[in-house]
Amino acid sequence: MSKILTEGQRAYEAKRAARAGMSLERWLESKEKQQAAEARAREREAAAPKPAKKPGLFGRLLERAQKPL
Repeated sequence: MSKILTEGQRAYEAKRAARAGMSLERWLESKEKQQAAEARAREREAAAPKPAKKPGLFGRLLERAQKPL
């Protein structure tokens, strides 16, 4: 991991790795890959165009008011 872990954090991650049946290094690698994938997904979601929002109540009323009778 790019960040240095304290002894307590390292022990916590070691327990989680043991529970998952992995070595600590492999666990940290998989955790880093997962975080990178989530960051890429958030970037793609932010870059995607958002669908047009339907006008609300006042927007619809104003639109109807502008139309000729």
